[in-house]
Amino acid sequence: MLAACTIPFEIAPFRLSGTVYGALLNHSSALAELGPKAAQAPYNAAPRAPVLYVKPRNTLAVSGSAVEIPAGMTELEVGACLGLVIGRPACNVSTTEARDYVAGYLIVNDVSVPHDNFYRPSIRLKARDGFCPLGPAIVARDVVADPDALTIRTYVDGVLVQAATTAELLRSPASLLADVTEFMTLAPGDVLVVGVARPCPRIRAGQSVNIVVDGLGTLSNRF
Repeated sequence: MLAACTIPFEIAPFRLSGTVYGALLNHSSALAELGPKAAQAPYNAAPRAPVLYVKPRNTLAVSGSAVEIPAGMTELEVGACLGLVIGRPACNVSTTEARDYVAGYLIVNDVSVPHDNFYRPSIRLKARDGFCPLGPAIVARDVVADPDALTIRTYVDGVLVQAATTAELLRSPASLLADVTEFMTLAPGDVLVVGVARPCPRIRAGQSVNIVVDGLGTLSNRF
């Protein structure tokens, strides 16, 4: 696995901080998949605020790298999504100003051990080495005309297995950034992952994944 410090993503005058935050149940398909369970224990209700998790530095990898399937497991889930790269300290930003705090966008593959419980997500399921490929590059904010209308396509061995759009997010990228910075400060170089569509495609050893977003390129990894 590539160490976080080797990831060659630089946006003057800073580089990625190595801190990646994800938002659970922020894609409409994810909440729909949970269905009636959202009203049952341990959830008891649909989330009213962002449900965050962290992809630590050890998870970071680049396009073209190999993701290792841990011993004793036969497959992993791939979570194709959009990442917002923070450009300046963001604290209590408004929805209308949120985009001003974004330096650019990239593709994120939120790899996980398959699971169906989203309550207090287990670190051991989401934070294995190499479980967060990023890339293939950071595209400047002004180049992306509408981050609320990006189609994200996932291909396994060249076959399209999932297509989703940021228009289906429960909180738009700007709304999510505003809600998160209401209670925590995001620093330059942090990445905020806006939400994964469900169900996530499954991948086995020997297969390759390409995640394509128009205008952002293709994030490619083999497993």
